[in-house]
Amino acid sequence: MAVATAAAVLAALGGALWLAARRFAGSGVQRLRGGGDPGLMHGKTVLITGANSGLGRATAAELVRLGARVIMGCRDRARAEEAAGQLRRELRQDAECGPEPGVGGAGELIVRELDLASLRSVRAFCQEMLQEEPRLDVLINNAGIFQCPYMKTEDGFEMQFGVNHLGHFLLTNLLLGLLKSSAPSRIVVVSSKLYKYGDINFDDLNSEQSYNKSFCYSRSKLANILFTRELARRLEGTNVTVNVLHPGIVRTNLGRHIHIPLLVRPLFNLVSWAFFKTPVEGAQTSIYLASSPEVEGVSGRYFGDCKEEELLPKAVDESVARKLWDISEVMVGLLK
Repeated sequence: MAVATAAAVLAALGGALWLAARRFAGSGVQRLRGGGDPGLMHGKTVLITGANSGLGRATAAELVRLGARVIMGCRDRARAEEAAGQLRRELRQDAECGPEPGVGGAGELIVRELDLASLRSVRAFCQEMLQEEPRLDVLINNAGIFQCPYMKTEDGFEMQFGVNHLGHFLLTNLLLGLLKSSAPSRIVVVSSKLYKYGDINFDDLNSEQSYNKSFCYSRSKLANILFTRELARRLEGTNVTVNVLHPGIVRTNLGRHIHIPLLVRPLFNLVSWAFFKTPVEGAQTSIYLASSPEVEGVSGRYFGDCKEEELLPKAVDESVARKLWDISEVMVGLLK
């Protein structure tokens, strides 16, 4: 039995290494399709939620390189300031080592506190944005929580639905006026392929009758897509577009609530290194939708790897999307 187990592990390790070698021998990191003009986002203000790590950090770094002024909306201000400092140092090093002049004042990073698990925090953040920011060209709803144990937000919502959907729902609605006055502007929503395993149960949106952390994550990601499609319908004729994407399977700290047995971790780490995308690779579709001229005027679509993809019927159900919108308005206090 032990010999068979060892052989299986060795075979898995060998297979992972072989596929990893093929992957990295064939190509490097796939950057923004059509190139990345250093001045492409010059003069643009971009808000990214959850920008201190993972996909959000990688997205922020690339958009600053493209000349954007990036606002990092993060729950932990100290960690966000640390990440911003690291990014500034990396950008200076890139400028010193690269063939072109440094980014200098072309891009900028600003840190602001935003806790999507608190509607009070979302409202305070938006009030500050409206008072201090004359424009907002791109909003990227990136932050998320993944398969956590059952817990509730400050306002009593199930955490995954509350952060991944409701927090961003309120944030987007409170900033719509600024986005409209800055048009043409864009909204980018980060969802997941796992939406396929979720359903919208209007009788138990708060998961008080039963809780399955995997299902609830998938439901929140399906809600992201339905929200995007309904918002696109409501924004017709405003010159504000909204699109949704899946980043693929990415090596980030999003899975911090997933327990992996100690003995399996080395194999898991190797497999994730071989098969999962890096944050920079995973961020490419967010960057593409935020900046590329190719998607100017495109709205209500679902993307993966910088290409439009088809959705399952449950993700394009207009009646469900409208009902979810109406209920969400009440849940976050936009309607009494």
